Amino acid sequence: MWFDSGRLCLDLVGTFGPPEVLRDGAELRMWLTGAGLVPYGTPLAGVDDDWLLPFRELRRDLGTLVRAELAGSVPDDAALARVNSAAAGPPPGLCAVRDGDGHLVRELRGGVERAALLAAVARDAVELLTDPGDRALLRACEGDGCTRVYLDTSRGHRRRWCSSELCGNRERVARHRRRALASRAG
Repeated sequence: MWFDSGRLCLDLVGTFGPPEVLRDGAELRMWLTGAGLVPYGTPLAGVDDDWLLPFRELRRDLGTLVRAELAGSVPDDAALARVNSAAAGPPPGLCAVRDGDGHLVRELRGGVERAALLAAVARDAVELLTDPGDRALLRACEGDGCTRVYLDTSRGHRRRWCSSELCGNRERVARHRRRALASRAG
């Protein structure tokens, strides 16, 4: 379910289907933890289906802005205003606490708040979209039908797929099949 795009905001964009990845509160809780937005073990009982719409709306706006950046077009003003508004909110507070073994671990100060988590994702998007270095690394997966975007931090910046194991493997299999068919026909 979780995809490491290189940026938190792109991880949220990567949850866009088909199929829809964020179908209910349980899947949103898994994404929040998997993407590292909340520390592992954070109680998320309050994260329910009511949280889905704001995260999906932010995801839609982020996708619109990122796709405009990839296309070299002017970003949608309404989407940009909504992302800026979300980014203006206070981010979640973190603190270090000792776990049962005495090791320091991260914990959210004051609990899990939807607006704070949305603000963290939106701020990440503002940082990405205003950083020329990171913008230059922004890529769309070349996999057939894949809509994922990521930062290409590979050596030489020649990465083509969101995942070599998924989209890359599909492309290699398709290429092999085309060669096998061509050799049979010839």
